[in-house]
Amino acid sequence: MAKDVKCEVNNCQFWEHGNLCGAKEIYVVSHTGKQAEHSRETDCKTFKPVDL
Repeated sequence: MAKDVKCEVNNCQFWEHGNLCGAKEIYVVSHTGKQAEHSRETDCKTFKPVDL
């Protein structure tokens, strides 16, 4: 299991200094069913925008 999860989406509630994800769990889904061939076919469902 990864020790550090990188994230460059700095308007996410879980974004932390150093482009790290501070979420306790990460949920990633595929646009194409249960498998994906490229990262562009996936989304991070853990994302929550920062309230501005």
